[in-house]
Amino acid sequence: MGDDEKKSKMTSARRMHLKSLLLSLAKTAIEKEEADRIAEKERYMAEHCGDLHASGLSMAELQELCKKLHGQIEAVDEERYDMESKVNKSTKEIDDLNLKVFDLKGKFKRPPLKRVRMSADAMLRALLGSKHKVSMDLRANLKQVKKEDTEKEKDLRDVGDWRKNIEEKAGMEGRKKMFEGAE
Repeated sequence: MGDDEKKSKMTSARRMHLKSLLLSLAKTAIEKEEADRIAEKERYMAEHCGDLHASGLSMAELQELCKKLHGQIEAVDEERYDMESKVNKSTKEIDDLNLKVFDLKGKFKRPPLKRVRMSADAMLRALLGSKHKVSMDLRANLKQVKKEDTEKEKDLRDVGDWRKNIEEKAGMEGRKKMFEGAE
């Protein structure tokens, strides 16, 4: 009994019928929205622009009408500019806040960096531009040590190879020499 209720699935014909009904409802809703949008646009244009009856007007009246239309265009342009600046400011704030959120989460993707072989001079020239005049030769800054022959070094050279000394002391002859040297 319980298995029959769980297994009851909708047939594919029923499912297709429901899909077609949903699509037809969505289509009528989209058409209605489009008609509402067109009606709203016409209402706005009638309210703000009005009808233009230019026939039978004198030159002075036409000039006055042109000035009036020019003033309206300037007002709309200023409004558009203000809106655009507000949108740009808002987008910048949103980007900054998104960066702060990523920083707080600590989960941000690092872009893949490519290895670039560049000398220190070339790197500084790229960063600083023409301001960089000092060459950065790292080897020139290393401390140079002059080798001086000291008495210790001479003594060490005179002693020679340590392996020879060990070989000489090895065996009975070496022990004999040690005893002879001790006396």
